[in-house]
Amino acid sequence: MERGLMWLPLLAIFIGLAWAGWNEYQKLEAYRVWAEQFAKAKYDIYAVLGQQEDSLTWGKPTRRGPVNLQTFSLKDVQSLRLLVNSQAVDLESPPNSGSRIALEFLLKDAAAVQVPFTEIPLAVKWGKHLQQELQRFS
Repeated sequence: MERGLMWLPLLAIFIGLAWAGWNEYQKLEAYRVWAEQFAKAKYDIYAVLGQQEDSLTWGKPTRRGPVNLQTFSLKDVQSLRLLVNSQAVDLESPPNSGSRIALEFLLKDAAAVQVPFTEIPLAVKWGKHLQQELQRFS
């Protein structure tokens, strides 16, 4: 009985990890279905982002699909910045690490949209791609 009680915490940890894995799998499957409508899309734990021509749509991933979806046109974007730790950084020489990573879109109506990212390299890749797209639609 003592040995059984020793293994009980490990069993609880295993069940918790299995549930977390299943939850993340459900989010990925919901994202996969959602992303089929876009020419280019990204998923991470903070946000999903999809591009179809000049339209960008982003939201928060959940098991039932992305929620809090917002859409805006690249034609309405005045400028694009990469933010790391709430500070604008150069896309050509980004820092190696940081928290609170986001692409910030400054719209012509003075509104700002921040799309969060988990990794700086992914944000840089999207930033460069979207800058090229901005030039194309300007």
